[in-house]
Amino acid sequence: MKILGLFRHAKSDWNDARLRDFDRPLNDRGRKGAALMGRHISEHAIKWSRIIASPAVRAAQTIEIAEEAAGGAPPINWDRRIYLASSANLFDILRDQEGEPDAIIMVGHNPGLEDLIFDLVPDDGSSPLRDIVEEKFPTAAYAVLELDITSWSDADEDCARLVHLVRPRDIDSALGPQLAD
Repeated sequence: MKILGLFRHAKSDWNDARLRDFDRPLNDRGRKGAALMGRHISEHAIKWSRIIASPAVRAAQTIEIAEEAAGGAPPINWDRRIYLASSANLFDILRDQEGEPDAIIMVGHNPGLEDLIFDLVPDDGSSPLRDIVEEKFPTAAYAVLELDITSWSDADEDCARLVHLVRPRDIDSALGPQLAD
């Protein structure tokens, strides 16, 4: 069995229209969410072997803030292919992992991460957590999947169970959706 963590970057800032999408930083809410989720990931007590991450500014800042809040992190492999990747591309990245680490956490973007969950976890009504992801996998959401494989090269559709899902608003309601007055 392999363990895959999926951590979507925290809320980014859209205030500077001159910035390329890749260069958008986190906003204040995103920085709070990244720290909160970093502490949660640390307290969840999975021993992550490796982080594979998009090098986009908002993903890198999410990792930096989460790592500081958690008090450390495993080695990071930056992989530009994760930036705006489809589920098929994310599968390729997983299958390419060397050294057979037991537990990998991927930090990236939607819709790729959300679609990867849909492809890995069977849509057979047995996963209430998958149903929550169908509503939305928001910024700074963290999911843990157990894959019924012995090698990352065997990663394929419907090989996983979604065993843990936490969104920032599940820990702090102030980090939930901003509703209009």
